[in-house]
Amino acid sequence: MTIHILTDSAIDMPHSIVEQLGITVMPIVVTIDSDQFEDGVTILPKQMFDGMRNGLVYKTSQVPLERFKETFEALAKAGDEAVYIAFSSELSGTYASSRMMLEMVQEEYPSFACDIIDTKCASLGFGLVVHQAALWVREGLSRAEITSRTELLAKQMEHVFTVDDLEYLYRGGRVSKSSAVIGGLLNIKPVLDVEDGKLIPIDKVRGRKKSIIRLADLLGERANLEDKEQLIGIAHGDDEEALESLKQMIQERFGLNNFITSSIGCAIGAHSGPGTLALFFRNKSYK
Repeated sequence: MTIHILTDSAIDMPHSIVEQLGITVMPIVVTIDSDQFEDGVTILPKQMFDGMRNGLVYKTSQVPLERFKETFEALAKAGDEAVYIAFSSELSGTYASSRMMLEMVQEEYPSFACDIIDTKCASLGFGLVVHQAALWVREGLSRAEITSRTELLAKQMEHVFTVDDLEYLYRGGRVSKSSAVIGGLLNIKPVLDVEDGKLIPIDKVRGRKKSIIRLADLLGERANLEDKEQLIGIAHGDDEEALESLKQMIQERFGLNNFITSSIGCAIGAHSGPGTLALFFRNKSYK
């Protein structure tokens, strides 16, 4: 009996790793005007970020119900098991939809064993949780063990990020219009956290360089720096120069060299905008 790791496109994980580990990724829907696209399939981050710079406004919606139904039914018919690892329920309705469709499929296939986890995580922090779960499958852990460990790991994942333009957070209702205007005039860069699945502003600094330094500072404060093999995630919104700057800073300051880096996908980037820079790592409680 095979255990499948299922997730959605908000993981922002490089496609090469997804394919290597056999992770099933269901795309979140991205809408521009009346046109709908599948995140990472029919629309790519670079295309969207270029459009945003030109004034286009993208919206996102959850994985379609039919996609969940088809995926669960196929596994149920094959007699396989699954763990669906979901994007934060505080940021998307995908988790709730997956539970509803699983219940429907299990009415027809009552023996289908599938656990659903609300990670309360986002972007590559979410991706690191999914990545580790897939590795546990390869190690031969049971579905129950994978679910239990994944739930704990999700609680230990730190998310800190900064954005280059407050306008996109204003559009998403995260800051006021006056804050966005004043922040733009004064070159204010907010630093935000994800707590219990929600975006929480934790600091404001002036200038891009200081915002990158602040991200590195937070890793120094929250991570177990004695663990030199720990995996660090860095994701960017079409700003590879900023990503490399943060990566080099972490290497030089803390001697950490184990990274997964990626572009922020459309599901997240539509709300944070081009120039977003995000850092993900396990906190000191991880053992």
